[in-house]
Amino acid sequence: MTHSAGVPTSMASRSYPAPAAVLELLKPVTWFPPMWAFSCGVVSSGVGAAGHWRIILTGVALAGPLVCAMSQAINDWHDREVDAINEPNRPIPSGRIPGRWGLYIAIVWTLLSLAVAATLGRWVLVSGAVGLSLAWAYSAPPFRLKRNGWWGNAACGFSYEGLAWVTGAAAMAGGALPPVPVLLLAFLYSAGAHGIMTLNDFKSIRGDREMGIDSLPVLLGADGAARVACAVMAVPQVVVIGLLLAWHRPLQAAIVTGLLVAQGLMMLRFLRTPVERALWYSGLGIPLYVSGMMASAFAIRTL
Repeated sequence: MTHSAGVPTSMASRSYPAPAAVLELLKPVTWFPPMWAFSCGVVSSGVGAAGHWRIILTGVALAGPLVCAMSQAINDWHDREVDAINEPNRPIPSGRIPGRWGLYIAIVWTLLSLAVAATLGRWVLVSGAVGLSLAWAYSAPPFRLKRNGWWGNAACGFSYEGLAWVTGAAAMAGGALPPVPVLLLAFLYSAGAHGIMTLNDFKSIRGDREMGIDSLPVLLGADGAARVACAVMAVPQVVVIGLLLAWHRPLQAAIVTGLLVAQGLMMLRFLRTPVERALWYSGLGIPLYVSGMMASAFAIRTL
């Protein structure tokens, strides 16, 4: 039996969310990028893992299941009208996360993230607070940075890649500011992540347009946004290759070059039909991008 909105009556009458629905809201599939970036920071610090496993494991959990998961919850809460158009089966519009539980979960996860970040020292607490603030600013009024694809994607790329990378390196170094090579790579790969975030916007063009969200596919059209995304992902990697050569790391420069060439071939196919192939490129091209991140992290650990 269903009520008029098409939501099963048993779900509509539920006063609290089922654990499976909460897990779906927190989207474990999205946790990988910041966890990987934090790990790149750990590697690039040059500090051995021995004796630092508590810091590493806690930091990885903070980056993914806590801060990133919180960002997914608050985004789904403030996107519930858009999702009702684009993806009505998601936990909030489907009724599996009833009432204001989506907001309550985001608040609880924010407080839990801050508590865990505090156990890793002042620097990690500050960077965690910055990441959480950006997550709220991205999704929630009055800022709602996602209303503009340029600003919103920049905030996500910085949080998911650059901030997580620098935090990992700083945590391993006892809170010290990481050296310039670490900061440069973190900045470049977070800049490239702006393009990765654009790929995610292709699936919601119709709903974004109807709700006044100016994602890049809405602002530039699908073809224009696809070209921008590819350029934004490729150019920082070219700069990384140049830096690795300048730092006398020819092997890692060759690895990143090979990964970029493979991405370029995929980009050519993606550009022909970007809406249909955005998910395809995300699944195959992004793993190559993040593999280059780790190769670069290994390259500078002894600088």
